[in-house]
Amino acid sequence: MPSVESALLKALDEARASAKGRSAAILVHDGPLRQTVIGLRSGQVLAEHNSPPAASLYVLRGRVRVTGQDQSDVAAGEIVALTHVRHGVEALEDSVFLLTTVTSQTGDSHGGGPQERPHE
Repeated sequence: MPSVESALLKALDEARASAKGRSAAILVHDGPLRQTVIGLRSGQVLAEHNSPPAASLYVLRGRVRVTGQDQSDVAAGEIVALTHVRHGVEALEDSVFLLTTVTSQTGDSHGGGPQERPHE
């Protein structure tokens, strides 16, 4: 089982040492679910990109700004759902965040068929 604290420290160290000022490591990859720890050195930017069907960003350390249609600053301990529009991420200080994405939405949470709707 991966240690989030160890991954956080490693991501921060690697981002600080990298010429590009960033690092990323997948912690969980289970079908369409991915959880990635991303480290960004202060001032570094992840350029605007499209969101997958579902995503959230949870800041473990530091502070980032999510840019795009809506702009918001997100500090350590805060989580934000990423909208279905183009967005980017800028590190306002040395930061590490957990990016959770779902890349498809087929089946239910246990890999079966479509979820049944309760009778109305």
